[in-house]
Amino acid sequence: MLIDSAGLWFRSYYALPDSLTAPDGTPVNSVRGFCDMLAKLVAERRPGRLVACLDNDWRPQFRVDALPSYKAHRVAEADPAEEDVPDTLTPQIPVILDLLDALGIATAEAEGFEADDVIGALAHREQRDPVEVVTGDRDLFQLVRAEPTPVRVIYVGGGLAKAQDYGPAELAERYGLAPERAGDAYAEMAVLRGDPSDGLPGVAGIGEKTAAKLITQFGSLEALLEAAAGGTGVTPRVRAMLADAADYLAAAPSVVRVVRDAPVVVDREQDALPSTVDTDRVAELQERWRLGASADRLLAAVTL
Repeated sequence: MLIDSAGLWFRSYYALPDSLTAPDGTPVNSVRGFCDMLAKLVAERRPGRLVACLDNDWRPQFRVDALPSYKAHRVAEADPAEEDVPDTLTPQIPVILDLLDALGIATAEAEGFEADDVIGALAHREQRDPVEVVTGDRDLFQLVRAEPTPVRVIYVGGGLAKAQDYGPAELAERYGLAPERAGDAYAEMAVLRGDPSDGLPGVAGIGEKTAAKLITQFGSLEALLEAAAGGTGVTPRVRAMLADAADYLAAAPSVVRVVRDAPVVVDREQDALPSTVDTDRVAELQERWRLGASADRLLAAVTL
């Protein structure tokens, strides 16, 4: 199981009130929600291995160089290098990382890359076990595959209670894509469709359904663009829209696609569950930050 950690702690932060505090008054709503979500995932899905994947760089320069609008709307006013994160969330992140460390849960990151790239690289190179990616980010749908080991995405964008399980067949059915290349086709569809939440404008006039239809009809984004350039099989209207977005289409694929050879560093040799837990440290963190039953549930789940 590969966890999109930031996605979980952001979701937890907004799901629970910041009236949940430590004895010193520090909000711990994100910490407690993260513990509860991860405990539920581990208890219900029983992964044999678990890695919490981290953003080393939330807005990598190579993506900004390709497309300056990438996540530009999320940049903090005080520091353009930083993401605009709520003041009461920022101090909770080190607590989550300390707790993961005490619980013996592996974390992974790659210098200059996002968590998406870390997840993509670890999933891509896995040759032994089936992989489940837990995320609220649809971008990671591109990772689904059937071979050499299955990769599925557990999408929690609607909350954990409404989690959706996508493999190639489910993704193909949901978006009308070819099952044999559903992951790649999704990424190409996403290029055409765009994503305002990431600052990706897409091709004006082409929505999700049209994007999926075009990728399925022509087999790939490359084949679509070749057909449009040659004036064969593409309507004049679509050809004009693609031509108008030529600069965007040249840059966007390198922004949308995860980097599957990112230089991932995992913080420990073993990622197996149950893990080796520093119970004294867990207890100290639980008391210091008033994590209550949330810490107990996560401890129970990872040591079962």
